[in-house]
Amino acid sequence: MNIHDKAPEFTLQDENGKEVGLKDFRGKTVILFFYPKANTPG
Repeated sequence: MNIHDKAPEFTLQDENGKEVGLKDFRGKTVILFFYPKANTPG
């Protein structure tokens, strides 16, 4: 992806196990931050 590309629709679980989808934030600014899993190189 490039800067300003639209993210594909996806759904993940929050810290309480509730499903949250990108569509739940439609109309709001969302910043996606990706980082490596703990104890892995990168």
